[in-house]
Amino acid sequence: MKSSRLVSILLLLQTRGRMTAAQLAEELEVSVRTVYRDVEALGAAGVPLYGDAGHAGGYRLLDGYRTRLTGLTADEAEALFLAGAPGPAAQLGLGSVLAAAQLKVRAALPAELRAHADRISGRFHLDAPGWYADADDAPHLPAVADAVWSSRVLHVLYRRWREPTDVERRLEPYGLVLKAGRWYVVAGPGPRTYRVDQILELTARDEEFTRPGGFDLAAYWAAYQRGFHDRLHRGEAVVRLAPGTTLTGPAGEAVRRDGRTDDDGWTRATVPIESVDHAHAEFLRLGTAIEVLAPDELRSRIARTVAELAQRYGNSRAPGGD
Repeated sequence: MKSSRLVSILLLLQTRGRMTAAQLAEELEVSVRTVYRDVEALGAAGVPLYGDAGHAGGYRLLDGYRTRLTGLTADEAEALFLAGAPGPAAQLGLGSVLAAAQLKVRAALPAELRAHADRISGRFHLDAPGWYADADDAPHLPAVADAVWSSRVLHVLYRRWREPTDVERRLEPYGLVLKAGRWYVVAGPGPRTYRVDQILELTARDEEFTRPGGFDLAAYWAAYQRGFHDRLHRGEAVVRLAPGTTLTGPAGEAVRRDGRTDDDGWTRATVPIESVDHAHAEFLRLGTAIEVLAPDELRSRIARTVAELAQRYGNSRAPGGD
């Protein structure tokens, strides 16, 4: 739309200074002729925009001119207020900062976009933790966040799952990740991943570290999750699924990728499992919609559980019955 393009030209010149018609055309993915027409339209609207000829020429705004337009569309304004999760910000000690920033942005928005922002914040609420997961008690999170920001070394007492459980570690914190309501710090040397709620004691040292050049926190976390799932799902099970039955996660992906339908309409597939114990509990939830064919240990264990349940419910009366 032309109106959106005019705003984009204003914001580009406001943030980058002088730009040629060719540079604007490339940025906006339009022709140079279109840029010329847009510039004329801005001038006719009273925008103090000047063009200089020559090798070092280009368009620029009058010094000191600042547009009050934000350039935000309705969707962008809604996304901005939806992305401002107050819970995590408060945990990091930034709750008041986030509130102040949102207030300033809201005040700068035109009335129509302000209404959009108010509507999105009133109708959507982000709650990251799962239903059956207690919120982590991570009292050292603000200190860890400060060390991430200032590139300061931390000395911590950390509790891990294997013996010895409580160990001392020197951490160079590269970044923080919030996953399903739980905070993780990615720290060197290594780097390695640590749960912030398992930090028992913390001392911030007066020592700076240099973050590795090219380190990408998002890329590291994606690779870490892939490795975690690979380590987690080390076994396999052969199953048959009733029509309409779906599995989730890596097991569901395996069914969609390699599953084949038998003559009776059931789907047969080999799926990854974490362990016999874990698969036993997960597959029992599906009741008669799943049949485990292998491994024998898992099939036999599910059969024993089903037999015990049948005996228990077959030989007992409901409470209050005659």
